[in-house]
Amino acid sequence: MKLYVFMMAPNPTRVRLLLAEKRAAGAEIDLPEITVSLIEGEHKQPEHLARHPLGKLPVLELDDGSFLTESGAIAEYLEEIYPDPPLLGASPVERARVRELECLANGGVLAHVGRIVHATNSPLGLPANPEVAAEGHSALAGPLQCLDDRLADSRPFLAGERPTLPDCTLQAAFQFARFGKAEILEGYENLKRWDAAFREREAAKAVLVA
Repeated sequence: MKLYVFMMAPNPTRVRLLLAEKRAAGAEIDLPEITVSLIEGEHKQPEHLARHPLGKLPVLELDDGSFLTESGAIAEYLEEIYPDPPLLGASPVERARVRELECLANGGVLAHVGRIVHATNSPLGLPANPEVAAEGHSALAGPLQCLDDRLADSRPFLAGERPTLPDCTLQAAFQFARFGKAEILEGYENLKRWDAAFREREAAKAVLVA
């Protein structure tokens, strides 16, 4: 298999963090990563469009030469073939809780961070759009508060004592916010604590660049 990524992009980062957490816990995963530069427009070239018709990342190339797209689907596939340690929950109720948190981290935070960054300081050169950025900040408030409240009991990770996919997704969003110089954590002290602690993990240091 091969994983096509771009280092700073948040969706590839959430998958790369999941892999790093599994490796840090002892899983032996041989999965080469190939960079497709969004900055240089390599995602728009025919070679990559053959992998993903919409030109997005990440893309997982399977051993049979077929491709799996969408970071959530890729994360679930990798969880199936590398089940230890479990990053999507170890029981039905844990898996439900993790998916609940993943909805908040992905749709509630990462998606709006993407809107904010591309409307204020887009690495792809998109024009500034203060109205879209303001809407993104407004939409972030509820999900960030929900996640901050989850951490109010001083738990180390969003789902409890062990890292799970929502931690990876949230950190991918926070890295993109840092990269885009978007301040989103003011007033969320529990999330600030979580962010600082997560970034000190060896798995995070192996992946994060901002």
